Amino acid sequence: MPRYALKIEYHGAPFSGWQRQNDHPSVQEAVEAALRRLDPSVTAIAAAGRTDAGVHATGQVAHCDLARDWDPFRLSEALNYHLKPAPVAIVEAARTADDWHARFSARERRYLFRLLSRRAPPTHEAGLVWHVRQALDLAPMQEAARHLLGRHDFTTFRSSICQAESPVKTLDRLDVSARETPHGTEFRFDVRARSFLHNQVRSFVGTLERVGAGGWDPDRVAQALAARDRAACGPVSPPTGLYLVHVGYPDDPFAAAAAAGAGAGPE
Repeated sequence: MPRYALKIEYHGAPFSGWQRQNDHPSVQEAVEAALRRLDPSVTAIAAAGRTDAGVHATGQVAHCDLARDWDPFRLSEALNYHLKPAPVAIVEAARTADDWHARFSARERRYLFRLLSRRAPPTHEAGLVWHVRQALDLAPMQEAARHLLGRHDFTTFRSSICQAESPVKTLDRLDVSARETPHGTEFRFDVRARSFLHNQVRSFVGTLERVGAGGWDPDRVAQALAARDRAACGPVSPPTGLYLVHVGYPDDPFAAAAAAGAGAGPE
């Protein structure tokens, strides 16, 4: 059975998360239902990451096995037709090797968190950013974020229900930037690692927000990390500002498909 990689974009608000759950709508369920309209033999698909309820994605990746060959473009078009009106879209599809796996072949995951600091509540960005009313200071957040880079025991920033075998992870990047928006400032947290613990990014952002608001000194983040104690963590941010934006692979099927298309030339 040919295997296909799907790059998926979704608005997380209507869903209980990526993973299929009884009696709760999930992104996985929506994509699988669309796939079964094309191929009734489809039972389940695997994804690169299990985003939580309310978390968005612009670059989630999943794979599926189908009973017949599909042109990848036609497959994405057909799936998008059957996904309507759910806020889920297949932005790319590519044929992969039979042993390629969306989760286990991944070497990097990148998340973006968007925080809007302004007095008035957001209108156009409602549900897409974490809105805080107080002003935040960028430099202390950047200083505090540097304490988290590298390989550490991240027990402090790990949910109590996390099922990962070990709290030890390597954080490759945590960049905090700011840009002015109408009547406020949007802070962006660009976070990269091979894999993450449950609620790790939201725990980082909620803690760094306390630093930016002046409630925490930057060195307190280092102390919290060293404590290896969930009670030492700052507040956990809400899911509304979090996006899974990229999954990296040593042999990226979408890059290979794009290169093949570019090299084909006009007929």
